[in-house]
Amino acid sequence: MINQTAKKILKALSFDGVEVEAFRHMADLKRLDPMKIFYKKVDEKIYNGSHAVPIRIFFPSEKSFREIEEKKHDIQDKKLLLFIHGGGWVTESIDNYERICARLANATGQYVVAVEYRLAPEDKFPAGLEDCYAVAKAVYSGDFMLNIRPENITLIGDSAGGNLCAALSLMARDRGEFMPNRQILIYPATYNDYTENSPFVSVKENGSDYLLTAGKMQDYIDLYARNEEDKKNPYFAPYIAEDLTNQPDTLILTCEFDPLRDEGEAYGERLKEAGNHVEIHRIKDALHGYFALGIKQLHVQESFTYINEFLKGETQ
Repeated sequence: MINQTAKKILKALSFDGVEVEAFRHMADLKRLDPMKIFYKKVDEKIYNGSHAVPIRIFFPSEKSFREIEEKKHDIQDKKLLLFIHGGGWVTESIDNYERICARLANATGQYVVAVEYRLAPEDKFPAGLEDCYAVAKAVYSGDFMLNIRPENITLIGDSAGGNLCAALSLMARDRGEFMPNRQILIYPATYNDYTENSPFVSVKENGSDYLLTAGKMQDYIDLYARNEEDKKNPYFAPYIAEDLTNQPDTLILTCEFDPLRDEGEAYGERLKEAGNHVEIHRIKDALHGYFALGIKQLHVQESFTYINEFLKGETQ
């Protein structure tokens, strides 16, 4: 339960409006990590047409890094998480998510590949999604330095990154070039409207006093879309897709005090109704963005319990 003092502080910090450059500068503060853990990383690029998409590979241990460096072992049977970061399609970067990706690798024992997709408003929908698709296609086909079997790869993303994972899975099914077996969507954005017209109760209940406001979400949506027609595209808002069959096994984590809570859970229910295997867990007392707080935070520990159990049950 959030106490009254905390509620007052949250309310004071919850304001509408997205100032792109100011928000990007605030996001950069995440690079200052007082709780750094040991990790190895390698930067690479994968091409989406003529555009080079930066990626960063995080290794679960020094030993796993040496195995690649010395080419001692065949790593096809290792596991990999393809990570797509959040930030409303407008802010954040691999640099800001280093702590999260390093701890994700450490906590799961898997390689983590993070994608530096292009951001709006400079590059609007579907540029960032197509960058993620190009990276996923290369990773799933083994066409880069980690030649890991497709069945050992899991898509994972938070917030706007969860949106991009869900959209990527729909796009992969439709294009038929590869198909993820599993996806982990952490408080994903799946809808296209955060005004008073939203059908989701959590937008009204949690849309003003819990840091991420409905007004901010609507601004992010408007910055991401080229026009109103984009907002009707299921790759923009996966919840509105008419056909959700043949999707990956899915784990969805939502937050109790989050305007995106109900649309994430509703998306999971729609996936279930379409015949897919889905797990949905609501993190009690959590706020949107909690996953960036670090491995020792209780909500994050709870999340890793769900994530590791989901990965243990992965399709062979």
